[in-house]
Amino acid sequence: MKIKNIVLLGTLTFLSLVGCTNVDENVYDKYPAEDFYGSPEGADVALASVYAQVGGNWNGVGYAGADNGWYDLNCMSADEQVIPHRNTGDWQLDFARVYTHKWLPTDLMVNNTWNWLYKSIFNANLAVSQLETAKADASKIAEAKVLRAFFYYLLMDDYGSVPFYTDNNTTVDKIPQASRKQVYDFIVKELTENVDLLSGEKGGNYYGRFNKWAGYTLLAKVYLNAQVYTGEAKWNECLAACNKVNEGGFSLHPANSNAASALGNTYYDLFGDVLPTDETILSIYTTVDIVSRNIFTVRSLFGPHCQALFGYSGWNGTIVPKDFYLKYADSDIRKKQFLVGEQPGGTNYTLDISSLDNPGAGAQEGVRNVKFYPVTPRNGGGASNDFPIYRYADVLLMIAECNVRLNNAGAAKPFVDQVRTRAGVAALAGNPTLDDIYTERGLELNWEGHRRQDMIRFDKFLQPKQFKETSEAYRKIYPIPTSALNANPSLKQNPGY
Repeated sequence: MKIKNIVLLGTLTFLSLVGCTNVDENVYDKYPAEDFYGSPEGADVALASVYAQVGGNWNGVGYAGADNGWYDLNCMSADEQVIPHRNTGDWQLDFARVYTHKWLPTDLMVNNTWNWLYKSIFNANLAVSQLETAKADASKIAEAKVLRAFFYYLLMDDYGSVPFYTDNNTTVDKIPQASRKQVYDFIVKELTENVDLLSGEKGGNYYGRFNKWAGYTLLAKVYLNAQVYTGEAKWNECLAACNKVNEGGFSLHPANSNAASALGNTYYDLFGDVLPTDETILSIYTTVDIVSRNIFTVRSLFGPHCQALFGYSGWNGTIVPKDFYLKYADSDIRKKQFLVGEQPGGTNYTLDISSLDNPGAGAQEGVRNVKFYPVTPRNGGGASNDFPIYRYADVLLMIAECNVRLNNAGAAKPFVDQVRTRAGVAALAGNPTLDDIYTERGLELNWEGHRRQDMIRFDKFLQPKQFKETSEAYRKIYPIPTSALNANPSLKQNPGY
């Protein structure tokens, strides 16, 4: 049973409006916008239009909704997943091109991500304006500003120097381009001024919303990558933000044998229906065909295999590269998410794939992933698994990384070991190195949207991998889409493109 979520308010408000068909009725009163958005219910409606963009849906809309958007652009350029073109003719070449770092300024994912983020920023600007004009509760204004900072963070992380505006009364061709550092400075200022104004409530009405703890986690992520963005490291600041998250009373969700779980362990509650609030800090609320959709398992499984399990066909798309899969120890409960070898439906997944693009992989080539094992309601268009944007295991590994980078590896060890022992693998024999932390982040957070950013920060992103040679340095950021350059001639394309 899903918890009510602010995302639903936008849908419900729309339905209530279109349900009124008698347009001849006399209007006896008016409800000024200032009064409406100043009320608790009106403020939530303003925010709902922004949150609706987080979950998203088809056409590349959303953080981790359907395909060809932000999630694919940031996950498939890393080493953890890819959709190969199949030698049966299935699947476009865009995914293989992203994996091999050959994307173009005209590519669908590059354009979809840009358009989604700017639509989200427009909606956030509107919400900030509505709430400020109405003198809404300070926590609601702060929530809108933190949401806007979140979208600018994703935009700056992907594209570097970008068009920047906070007033929607600016035409596209007049929006100035700000440097990456200028956008970073804005994000930090907005977060530091507003995070403490956010609600401290966990779950309930704040399930899937930015509360204080999600705000501080976002701030920690920004500081974690500050050296990439500005050339100046902010490890102490990242630690301080993580310590604020610790005040929220989070802990790692237990990993116990569980016969009721399709994957046999309570660890996978973290990727199921209503996500446990002991560890989940910020999530995307999902109910397929109503609010967003989680496609990650149905997109991975071969058609007859998915049919045998769930009664509908899989898309036979995403695979896990062999080298990434082999990082997991057999005792690691996180390895249960991967499928290789014989499966129901006469399926046999191979460890290796022969080709990404020409002529493409065979129909049953490649390791598959069921980390988000579909929960009901579910169908051939996805499932209702909620998606964890931030969770406490990530915070523990951020704390460990900052300590190692500050030459205090001894202090880092307990945080890495907590994550490892929960997964059923032994604690580290000695103090962690940066490579230990990089590896553990990959093992724990795969398919959750963090890997590209981690690879860049650890200087691994440009390195060769199967089917890919060493990349040029300019590939650390994506090109500004050609369509955006055409719409605003004052923009300068990123170097290399």
